Amino acid sequence: MLLKGSCHCQAVTFRLESPHPYPFNVCYCGICRKTAGAGGFVINLGGDHETLEVEGKDHVRVYRARGEDGDLSPLERHFCGECGTMLWAWDPRWPELVHPFASAIDTDLPVPPERTHLMHDYKPRWVADAVGPDDKIFGEYPDESIAGWHERLKLER
Repeated sequence: MLLKGSCHCQAVTFRLESPHPYPFNVCYCGICRKTAGAGGFVINLGGDHETLEVEGKDHVRVYRARGEDGDLSPLERHFCGECGTMLWAWDPRWPELVHPFASAIDTDLPVPPERTHLMHDYKPRWVADAVGPDDKIFGEYPDESIAGWHERLKLER
């Protein structure tokens, strides 16, 4: 599925192909929540990095978080340097993948039949649980990948 996205101020627009466009992975980790989570969480999609096309690249900035051990994470969170909108995440350990933030996507996304709530142990008390009857909750990371989730539910682009 072709995804089109942008930042709030429109300084950055982007497009990419996504074989895994369902916004199902709800992350409550402190890094995602504090850098991009409006509701106390963030939702990432799976995309093909090779297809990523960006207009306004000169406005894109990169943030790399430090772990509890103080080491710099290889994961790059790309955001608009003008308005601060989180756009996508990319990790050199999996260079073929890119993970756009669903909140930056302008394309109408499909509704997932269930959601995976990950890093739930880090959810602040003020965040209301919106867990559906078929949703899965994980204190940290699930064993199932974004691709695996789509395959299990037989969801195609």
